[in-house]
Amino acid sequence: MSQKLNGKIALVTGGTSGIGLATAKRFASEGAHVFITGRREKELAAAVAAVAAVGNATGIRIDSSNLSELDTLFKQIGESKGRIDVLFANAGGGSMLPLGEITEEQFDDTFGRNVKGVLFTVQKALPLLANGASVILTGSSAGHTGTAAFSVYAASKAAVRAFTRNWILDVKDRNIRFNTISPGPVKTPGLVDLAGPDAAQQQGLLDYLASQVPMGRVADPDEIAKAAVFLASDDASYVNGIDFAVDGGLAQV
Repeated sequence: MSQKLNGKIALVTGGTSGIGLATAKRFASEGAHVFITGRREKELAAAVAAVAAVGNATGIRIDSSNLSELDTLFKQIGESKGRIDVLFANAGGGSMLPLGEITEEQFDDTFGRNVKGVLFTVQKALPLLANGASVILTGSSAGHTGTAAFSVYAASKAAVRAFTRNWILDVKDRNIRFNTISPGPVKTPGLVDLAGPDAAQQQGLLDYLASQVPMGRVADPDEIAKAAVFLASDDASYVNGIDFAVDGGLAQV
C-alpha cells in the first residue's frame, strides 16, 4: 500500500493527546517522520512511544506560546532534518466563562495558546518550510456558531480562520498551502475536562453535544486525523485557504 506522506517531515504541535496525538499517529503511519510537541514531559514521552509504534517520531518539550521555546524547537528540527513538509499547528485550548465573568487571565491564556502561539509557530517555521509545504491550522466549529460562556475561545478560533485567508497571499510565491481544519465536538480530554472531573457530568456534556450534531454523535479524534492527512497530502494539492469542516454537520445547518 502506498503511503501518502512517505519521506515527509511533519511537525504536530500539541500532539500529546486528542486530535494532535491521533494525527501524529496517522502521519507516521503514512510514512512521515513526525516531530511532536507538548508542555508536559511525561505525557510527551507517552505520546512519542504511541506514535513510534506505527512509525518514526521525535518529541520536543515546548510551550508553543513561548517564543524562545519555539526558537529551540525549530533549531532542533533544522539541525536534525533541515526542513518541514507538513506543519499541523494544533496546540491550543480554552475554558468557559460567560460575559460578565471573563477575566484577563482567561483571555490571555486562550489567545496566547490559540492565536499568539499559532502565529509565531508558523512565522518561525517559515525558513524551514519546504516549497509546496502544507500548513494546517486547528480551528473549530465554535468559530462559526454561538455557545454560551464560550465567546473567548470562539473568538480565538475565528482569528485562526482569518490567519489562513491572509497567509495564503503572503506565501503564494512559495506554493505553500494553508488550510484550517474545523472540528465539531470531539471526544478528547480537553473537551470532557470542560465539564469538570465528575464522570457523570462529562458524559452529560458529551450527550448534550451529540444531540446538537445532525449525525447524532461526537467525533472520534481519528476522524479528524484522517481529514488532516488529506490536507497534508498531495491529494489536496489544489486545496488552499479553505475552512475544512469536520463537524458532523453541526455548523452547516
